[in-house]
Amino acid sequence: MPDVLPARCAAQLLSGPPAATAEDAVRRVLAVQGQDPRGFRLAVRARTVPAVTAADVDAGLTERRSLVVSWLNRGTLHLVAADDFWWLHDLTTPQLATESRRRLQQEGVTPPLAERGVATVLEQVAAGPRTRDELRAALDAAGVPTAGQALVHVLLAATLAHRLIRGPVQGGEHTMVLAEDWLGPAPEPLDRPVALARLARRYLAAHGPATERDLAMWAKLPLRDVRAGLAAIADETVVDGDGLVDLADRAPAEAPPPRLLGNFDPVLHGWVSREPVLGAHDADVVAGGVFRSCALVEGRAAGVWRIAGGRVRIAPFAPLPRGPEAALLADAGAVLAFLGLPGKEPVLEPSTG
Repeated sequence: MPDVLPARCAAQLLSGPPAATAEDAVRRVLAVQGQDPRGFRLAVRARTVPAVTAADVDAGLTERRSLVVSWLNRGTLHLVAADDFWWLHDLTTPQLATESRRRLQQEGVTPPLAERGVATVLEQVAAGPRTRDELRAALDAAGVPTAGQALVHVLLAATLAHRLIRGPVQGGEHTMVLAEDWLGPAPEPLDRPVALARLARRYLAAHGPATERDLAMWAKLPLRDVRAGLAAIADETVVDGDGLVDLADRAPAEAPPPRLLGNFDPVLHGWVSREPVLGAHDADVVAGGVFRSCALVEGRAAGVWRIAGGRVRIAPFAPLPRGPEAALLADAGAVLAFLGLPGKEPVLEPSTG
């Protein structure tokens, strides 16, 4: 496979002109992995101008109602632009229903209890935004299991059936609402062929060059659907001998500057293989389903980092050249500024290599 990293990093807004707003960045990526609140905010940071802050992301979720978090694609929470939520929900969630019922049974939530649980959630959010703990208490009172992963799967069932979303942030915590109550009436559904073509176009804009299997994995759709979507936009794409598809008007790309990425960054979730980014360091970044914050140099993972004691602490996999090291230390200050934290000096820890 050719070196796809420069083009993919540019498609991901990790190189080239950054987005001017949080909404622009999210709309470009299409769906940002959303189970880690700091992680999805940092995904926005890495793709926007320095003036954008975590508070701007929260304002999009709470004041402008232009961003939402909900279960989409692979049954995972994703941050999306509000106007993309509707068609992505309709296209990517129906196939999750069978797995949802199976997981509910595994968590001790029988079909009657699941029905009661969804009704309880709907009754609660009809009265206004509810936190996860408030919904747990209501489900406990209704005799619906919430231990282990039961609560998550009851909420997912409500999402699949009734478009439950994480909307406004209150006291630093997401609350849950119905999409129609928070965003207004649902638009007219797209015909499936139109939605598949839109998905193919938007996915390639953020992930090209990519294969049909990459898109099928990312959206968790059957290959026949993915192929139909790509065929519908064939006159807008180019295909190379390795089966890599990209938009035909893609500008030449350069390697991105050194940058700190947050947990679960989208650059690690868009393709079947993470090898182009992580190389031999997959186990250093990904463990037990958790994707650690990593440092990119030339588009490849060069270390991991964390915030501890109010400082960004960077642990490179090998000694860094002076230029990339200085750039990552400067980016550490930008991370704290974005999060609204005091600007303590970052720490470069000994390399692990």
